[in-house]
Formats: sequence, structure tokens, C-alpha cells
Amino acid sequence: MPSLNEGANLALKRTVIVAIFAAVAVVLSLVESLIPVNMSVPGAKLGLANIMVLTCLYFLRARDAFVMVLLKTLLTAFIFGTFSSFLFSIMGALFSFAAMWFLLLIGRKRLSAIGISIVGGIAHNVGQLTAACIYFNTTNIFYYLPMLLIMGVLTGIAVGIAVKYLVPSLSKLSLFEGFLTETA
Repeated sequence: MPSLNEGANLALKRTVIVAIFAAVAVVLSLVESLIPVNMSVPGAKLGLANIMVLTCLYFLRARDAFVMVLLKTLLTAFIFGTFSSFLFSIMGALFSFAAMWFLLLIGRKRLSAIGISIVGGIAHNVGQLTAACIYFNTTNIFYYLPMLLIMGVLTGIAVGIAVKYLVPSLSKLSLFEGFLTETA
């Protein structure tokens, strides 16, 4: 049975990792905003911050990753935006988080980081469209769904590839010892 001190150290390490991942996700969002990419679909982005969300899901408990998602979304909303941008971001982030967490829960050994990331990218876009549907009070917004599905697959592949290499690299650092249960 672990001692009280070991439990406190583990909780502190989890908190530090969540903070680091949230900070890196915010920085990736800032970098992404500087990249002049025309996706031809309103609201479509590369989703670089999702690298940290999926990586966090590989290393930590779902509730830790959920806190990281909330921190990332709140901080980027404070930096970039308005209530509507926060609404779209939080809905996309929650849909994506739920989808990726569920896939890791049921198929961590059978599914690749790329496959999980693709589903996360698609779920993020569906979440944002759902938010837009609520905000604008119209279902016509789902007209963008086919293009956003394609964008979700493409960005999901890129994010998944990054996670596939990031998880094994981070697992070599002493901060992450004992957290990773399976490789990406």
C-alpha cells in the first residue's frame, strides 16, 4: 500500500503534467493562429492543441485530461475571443474528448493513436457544428458537415502521427515514469 507521501507526490506530478500539457496546448493554439492556412470552411483549423489532449489521455486518468481540456479551452477563449468562440470551442473539445476517451477505454490495445485522433477530429467538428446550430438556431449549418468530416480526417491523421511519436518520447522522461500504461 502506498504511503500518504507517495500519494501526495503522485497527485502533485499529475497536477504538474496537466498544467504543462495545458500550457503547451495554449501555445500550440497561438502558433496555429499565426499559420496562414485557408481551410475554405469557416472555423476549420489544424487542431494542433489536440496533440496535447490525446497525449494527456494516454498518460493520465480521464478526469485529469478533462481538467486539461477545460483549462486549455478557457485560456484560449480568454486570449482569442468572445462568448460564441468559447461556446464553439468547448462543444468541440468536449465531443472530441468524450470520443477519444471512449475509444481508449474500449480499445487501447487495438486502436492506433492515428485512428483515435481521426475520430477525435471528426467529433470536434460535429461538436462545433452542434454549437453553431444552437447558437444560430438553424440546422442549415450542417451543410458544412461533409467538408468538415474530410478536414477532421486529415487533421486527425496529422495529430495522430504527432502523438504516435510524442508519447514514447515523453515516456522516457522521469516526470512520466509510471503513468503510461500502453504505447500509442
